[in-house]
Amino acid sequence: MPAARDGQVLVKSAYLSVDPYMRGRITGIRTYAEPVNIGDVMQGGTVGQVVESKASGFVPGDFVTGMWGWQEFAAADATTLRKLDAKLAPVSTALGVLGMPGMTAYFGFLDICKPKPGETVVVSGAAGAVGSLVGQIAKIKGCRTVGIAGADSKIDWMKKELGFDAAFNYKSTSDYSTKLKELCPNGIDCYFDNVGGAITDAVFPLMNVYGRISICGQISQYNLEKPEPGPRLLSFMLVKQLKVEGFIVFRFADRYPEGITQMAQWLREGKLKHREEVVEGFQNTVKAFIGMLQGDNTGKMLVKM
Repeated sequence: MPAARDGQVLVKSAYLSVDPYMRGRITGIRTYAEPVNIGDVMQGGTVGQVVESKASGFVPGDFVTGMWGWQEFAAADATTLRKLDAKLAPVSTALGVLGMPGMTAYFGFLDICKPKPGETVVVSGAAGAVGSLVGQIAKIKGCRTVGIAGADSKIDWMKKELGFDAAFNYKSTSDYSTKLKELCPNGIDCYFDNVGGAITDAVFPLMNVYGRISICGQISQYNLEKPEPGPRLLSFMLVKQLKVEGFIVFRFADRYPEGITQMAQWLREGKLKHREEVVEGFQNTVKAFIGMLQGDNTGKMLVKM
């Protein structure tokens, strides 16, 4: 059992997050962060309850969120924690719609794509924790939204409950380009990319002049032993004068209060819906992680301790 030092609190985990970015953290290669090596605690977002406090502002019983990772108990620096109000929203939302995935959708779409009313927005990985929120934000901003996911049940959820104008199942579609032309007759103005690969290759030629592309993830590539060959897309960026920008959500960390406030307001107003896929039991964390990478989840995948 870890012991809290001065300025720390001892927390007992309630929910663990499993997210696509974690796949890159266990390759042994430094990307935008140091790798998680064999023997280290797996890094990740967590929600828990304070058991003991040696820091001002926190008392036993408080719910907090932080990045203490996949462990049942942790001694966490108080400066790395955000206190949660369970009366305002379920604490699990701090790992989803009101947490990192929500901020990824909010800032990654609005700040980079800068959508305008009437524009066509395409979202890949559109039934996941981030993509499902991006599609709804696009609708709030007056856009026409087209989603791509990997199951008919997900397509139905996106269209019937989330308000997507159109969507298709990439696993049962053989020609992505033809399908996108059918669903986007006026071309594509904004593309929010969660998956990369063949889907993204099919989007680039259909982008409109001055289109914007936000590169959030490349989940189709994470488990490949060697990179897939693909078309050379820079010519489309040139002639269409596209803006293509990758981002890591932590660059917006100082603006999280702005994003959380707005997302919470949209939730209260019924403009935003979210779904959680909850796996019970700490012993099932790895199973949940692999399932998320295989697309088993609709919405945010969580592990409940």
